[in-house]
Amino acid sequence: QVQLVESGGGLVQPGESLRLSCTLSIATFSSYNMGWYRQAPGNERELVARLTSGGMRNYLDSVKGRFTISRDNARPTVYLQMNSLKPEDTAVYYCKADRTVDGGRQIIYWGQGTQVTVST
Repeated sequence: QVQLVESGGGLVQPGESLRLSCTLSIATFSSYNMGWYRQAPGNERELVARLTSGGMRNYLDSVKGRFTISRDNARPTVYLQMNSLKPEDTAVYYCKADRTVDGGRQIIYWGQGTQVTVST
């Protein structure tokens, strides 16, 4: 059974940093697009950062310049480095892996979520 395993969440003060990690133990990891999403109470889940298998990145406007998504295909893990954290970044963060296979079928995996709380 394929699983996405996340780690790195926690409680920090405004201005501090955290790094989230997400490991997908599958031989074809490098062919997956990887993304980090978040969901705060009462809000819809939103895309925070995405890194395609081809190396293209995109970010939520409110995190540009503060968050960085990266991947290490050898590990195989995707990271989200979060700097200058703000209280409004507080949410459960989810990792997602997706790829399209022959015939247009999508394969999608979600992690279990990790809580990030930014508070004094």
